[in-house]
Amino acid sequence: MAHLSTILFSVQIEACRLYSKFAARPNSLEAIPAIIEKAVRSSIYGRPGACYVDIPGDMVTSKIRSELLSKIYYFTVTIKTFVCENIHNFTNVLPSFLKGAAYSRAEDNIKKLINMCGLPFLPTPMGKGVVPDNHRNCVSAARSRALQNADVILLLGARLNWILHFGHPPRFRADVKIIQVDLCAEELGNNVKPVAALLGDVNAVVEQLLECFRINPWTYPSKSEWWFHLKEKMKDNEEASKALAAQKSLPMNYYTVFHNIQAVLPKDCIIVSEGANTMDIGRTVLQNYLPRHRLDAGTFGTMGVGLGFALAAALIAKDESPHQRVICIEGDSAFGFSSMEVETICRYGLPIVVIVVNNNGIYSGVDEDTWKELTKVGETEIVAPPISLTPNAHYEQVMIAFGGKGYFVQTPEELQKALAACLADQKLPSLINVMIDPSSDRKKQDFTWLTRSNM
Repeated sequence: MAHLSTILFSVQIEACRLYSKFAARPNSLEAIPAIIEKAVRSSIYGRPGACYVDIPGDMVTSKIRSELLSKIYYFTVTIKTFVCENIHNFTNVLPSFLKGAAYSRAEDNIKKLINMCGLPFLPTPMGKGVVPDNHRNCVSAARSRALQNADVILLLGARLNWILHFGHPPRFRADVKIIQVDLCAEELGNNVKPVAALLGDVNAVVEQLLECFRINPWTYPSKSEWWFHLKEKMKDNEEASKALAAQKSLPMNYYTVFHNIQAVLPKDCIIVSEGANTMDIGRTVLQNYLPRHRLDAGTFGTMGVGLGFALAAALIAKDESPHQRVICIEGDSAFGFSSMEVETICRYGLPIVVIVVNNNGIYSGVDEDTWKELTKVGETEIVAPPISLTPNAHYEQVMIAFGGKGYFVQTPEELQKALAACLADQKLPSLINVMIDPSSDRKKQDFTWLTRSNM
């Protein structure tokens, strides 16, 4: 019955979602204040409207220690001078921008802000290229260290969602001060209370911040201890990545693949990326130099969107920039979600280059010899892990079947040669199926992805 009631509550919430600005059911007593706060905020921000909160009956009669509850807070939109003062008064300042900054075409003003103040900055996935990834102040190579030790973070069109670990410890300082700039009022204050919330177009707000800094000039202390440690961590991580990329063993690992792809890619290409490790590792190695030139799984981490994104990007490029290439980099599992869009790509004659990074599985698979042994053990059924996929699957044959070009590659030399051939062909779509070690993984991380505080 408990399971049935959960289903009914879920149906009720989804039914209300169609007719309300916000619908939610708290999953614990601790979550109630934040849910109520967001419901009230959502109801009055932007266009006012109804919100729905479903409180389960067992929570009504339950108890919790008051100190475990987060306080409900309200705030007002503050003026830009307060933002400038906050940035002046702290040492570890980190601007971070997401696709909101790219959508508002704020790249020129953000570059001016970064250069004028000498601030380190961290782009999130679809904000890459707003300021070029190879800019001397980009700290993507020390992402965890930068987020963990920043005392002020200026969010420019960026949500504090899973991509930024919800703004919570241990990935962030418990006392971090968030300054949030967003066009959507409902986003202001989600998950973490900002010390300043600026409602407005990112480009317009940054332009006003520049005015403040022109009147009261300020430059980030380039010899600060934090900046020194960030550069030290960046150097360590870059050297670790280069060491992995330089490995000669076969099958290749992720870093070898991405470093060889990066060596050939045009600087103005549009990179579409989806997958698990394929997307996560790829965004740390593959550089973006221009804004709005990267598409990945986005806010909800949805798999299966990559080829559709590539189609849309290629159709726009065909009209606006005929020589611009779209490179769609997929994990083998992600490719499986929408692989028949290859037929659409071929039917419209779009010269998209699809690269499938094939590790025989979801996160990890098994090699062909192990697969055969597991098959023998199971006799009549496969007993391989459920995340394993058929080893050495020839995904390139899908592209060939519809008239495109396909390549099956196993070495760095074959990869570079195949990619160069694909880029040279301005007419036919192509797919490069890159075999990698099934056990290949990310280099050692400071945190697992969804590490939560024990506090």
